[in-house]
Amino acid sequence: MESLVVNYGGKPCYEIIFEKDFEGLSDKVRELGFEGRKIAIITDSNVEKLYAKDVQKELNKVSKTVIAYAIPAGEENKNLKEIEKIYKVLIENHFDRHDLVVALGGGVVGDMAGFASATYLRGIDFIQIPTTLLAQTDSSIGGKTGVDFDEYKNMVGAFHMPRLVYMNISTLNSLSDRQYASGFAEVMKHGLIKDASFYSWLIENMYEIEDKDTDVVLEMVKRSCEIKKAVVEKDPTEKGDRALLNFGHTLGHAIEKAKGFSLTHGECVALGCVAAAFISWKKELIAMEEYYEIRDMFVPFNLPISVENLEPSEVIKLTKSDKKADGDKIKFILLKKIGKAFIDTTVTEEEMNAALNEIIYVENGD
Repeated sequence: MESLVVNYGGKPCYEIIFEKDFEGLSDKVRELGFEGRKIAIITDSNVEKLYAKDVQKELNKVSKTVIAYAIPAGEENKNLKEIEKIYKVLIENHFDRHDLVVALGGGVVGDMAGFASATYLRGIDFIQIPTTLLAQTDSSIGGKTGVDFDEYKNMVGAFHMPRLVYMNISTLNSLSDRQYASGFAEVMKHGLIKDASFYSWLIENMYEIEDKDTDVVLEMVKRSCEIKKAVVEKDPTEKGDRALLNFGHTLGHAIEKAKGFSLTHGECVALGCVAAAFISWKKELIAMEEYYEIRDMFVPFNLPISVENLEPSEVIKLTKSDKKADGDKIKFILLKKIGKAFIDTTVTEEEMNAALNEIIYVENGD
């Protein structure tokens, strides 16, 4: 069993466990003091069919009362109405402050189960069991929870640290190629903002990553978690450097909304990374060759570098309503070089417009 410890306020807060099955889960939950306590597994309608029974069976070694509740799968269900249904399940099953919520699924499940835990009875404990690459390398770490409000992504939320993050790497084998690639966008982002050698390693191990070679994937997930852990430990509530993790997200989130969530989160992050790298080049922060290398390296990992039917003015308008806006300024993450990112609030609408036109695909003659 490999693990990392994430600190909060300079003290150990929770462990990230890297395993190849669920068999170590019951011992870890017992160690945390939840033996005999009620446990609610919150999952979604897709993951429920795959892993809910296995996890419930494992947790029954710790508690006789283990219930499972599935929210409808999909970003469009990441809203307060679905949170109310989770509250109802917890209330009707008499969950108190000493009981436990388990988030079993991808980023949407983790965000929602975490937010329900943060706000039910003013906060009860929860653990993360992320089953997607995106959740394992990014969203399950750092205690960010929340839901979308109308078309605004993650606008309502809370910081609520998990008691444990338990990763069963084998769950990645059940992902579609598209969902696997979506998670890889966040992995690539970590290399671009913090670790040029990790970025190079990803490219060198491209074929093994695509083939989901167990040892290579485990190393990739662990290194990505180490990068995220270092950032969130330094700035747990996003007052400063944690914003670097939003590389590719400023325009990426806006593209996601403008396309009606028809693209995956990772696909939009990839497009946003290309746009941010383009702005970095045009501001003479990185060389033209670096920009084109960054752009082109998304392609072999099955991520888009262009998008059709997108109106730049609509995307720019949406960036101003994003929670990452800082007063009347748009907070952008740009690159000084591969592996070195910084926060910039000087990006103009003209620069955003040029970057969006760079990634919008138009057929010849249109």
